[in-house]
Amino acid sequence: MTNMLSRTADHLYWMSRYTERAENTARMLDVNYQMSLFPQSTQTVENTWRALLDISELSDDYDSRHDALTPPGVMQFMVSDINNLSSIMRCFQAARENARAVRGAITTELWETINTTWLEAQRMLHTGMMQRSPAEFFEWVKFRSHLTRGVNNGTMMRGEVYDFIQLGTFLERADNTARLLDVKFLAAAASQDERLDAVDEFYYWAAILRSVSAFENYRKVYRDVITPERIAELLILRTNMPRSLVACLQEIVDTLARVRNIYSGNTHHAALSLLTTLRDQTIEEILAIGLHEYLTEFLSQINLVGTGISKDFLVPLSDTPEEGDLAS
Repeated sequence: MTNMLSRTADHLYWMSRYTERAENTARMLDVNYQMSLFPQSTQTVENTWRALLDISELSDDYDSRHDALTPPGVMQFMVSDINNLSSIMRCFQAARENARAVRGAITTELWETINTTWLEAQRMLHTGMMQRSPAEFFEWVKFRSHLTRGVNNGTMMRGEVYDFIQLGTFLERADNTARLLDVKFLAAAASQDERLDAVDEFYYWAAILRSVSAFENYRKVYRDVITPERIAELLILRTNMPRSLVACLQEIVDTLARVRNIYSGNTHHAALSLLTTLRDQTIEEILAIGLHEYLTEFLSQINLVGTGISKDFLVPLSDTPEEGDLAS
């Protein structure tokens, strides 16, 4: 039974969600950037970047501030636009502000890691690193997220504080893995007429695996050619794959059981039901439904779990600390 104040839990939860979101935004941008280096039509390039905005529900926001959709424009919007709630810099800023609000609840090492990430990210953008080497910047973002999780795992006492950090991490990761899969499989379907040769097709799917740090894991599990169906299976159903949907749901279910309170039964049941459905399905059944349709429904269900967590444990969504702190 949790005794933590809802505002403290809220700061911890959003601190970890924003850190994870920054990493996953970098992963999506990185794979789009790598794909843009392949020969393809102008329309396919535009469709690919539009899909990234669509799946992040940011197309209208982008269009309201830009006259045209261009890869540099989307990257600037998703990296450094502080008014975009999902941009990397906004995520780092929000993670830092939430961490600052609960400095007494987290270790000094964790606070310093998050604070340094925000300060260093500003310096890197001011020195033009994003323009010189986007791939290097995206790798740095992923590294800082890994470092933050490592410091959290290595220094934080196991208890409610740790649990709410984990809850935010894995809910955000499940959401973003589903979005990344949806973007890339939709893009692949849209570009079928361009008929990539075998080499380009291999690099396309390999880049997707690398974007979720899964290339070596894929080789260990399947050993031979890379196929879209196996990528989907790895990132949806493999319990031993850290970024798979089923692995994220398992962590969410286990954590909800530890922090449960008198209000959270329905939320725990919804997460457990979603996990059970994932465990009982095969990739053939999922593909028969249609991957886009399946992932759309998954995103809807995981969003309901997130809404339940906010209602059961955190401050009201209309008064979330990450918004109020940033405005102050």
